[in-house]
Amino acid sequence: MHIDLIRNQVAQLAAQLIHDHGIKDFALAKRKAAKQLGIADAHHLPSNPEITLALQNYLELFHADNHPAILAEFTALAIDTMQMLRAFNPYITGAVLNGTATENSDIQIELFTDNEKEVELYLLNNHIQFKQDQRQIKHKGNNKHIPCFIISTEICDIYISVHSPSQIRNTPRDIPKAALKRASLNYFLSLQDFNHEATSSAK
Repeated sequence: MHIDLIRNQVAQLAAQLIHDHGIKDFALAKRKAAKQLGIADAHHLPSNPEITLALQNYLELFHADNHPAILAEFTALAIDTMQMLRAFNPYITGAVLNGTATENSDIQIELFTDNEKEVELYLLNNHIQFKQDQRQIKHKGNNKHIPCFIISTEICDIYISVHSPSQIRNTPRDIPKAALKRASLNYFLSLQDFNHEATSSAK
């Protein structure tokens, strides 16, 4: 069987598993999908962007009736949170940014600031309940643990990780939305306006 076809089959099944079983780890989803399809060769496993695209297509094809409302709810909460944390240079990433958020998703926000304690004090002073944790990232080929604040809401959990300002990379204006790794508040709002206009003109 052609390798591209196999990768596509694994990506499609992984997307279904992510949606139906609430799997958040793409690596786990693709391994489960490969096992179900009887594929042992790691070279046949799709990349994370391929799974994201498959998940976008799956939601559009099978959940067009309810997914837009779920995504809109997550998006509104993400925007409110980013506006609240505007002083700490917030960026949105993850499922809300790429449009694949479901009931099992969470909101991922990255802050680029040296003032981790100020973030904590801000949350405390505004009586926002949170848990503190750490998140592991790759930095220059090594694993690095960074601070993370978790806010639980009725809709979902919001993960707020704090990064050094030196880690930020400006997003090119012409990069496709599906390929975005993160987006600033203003850029994310511009994407929402563009998508709204595109949807309105298509009606």
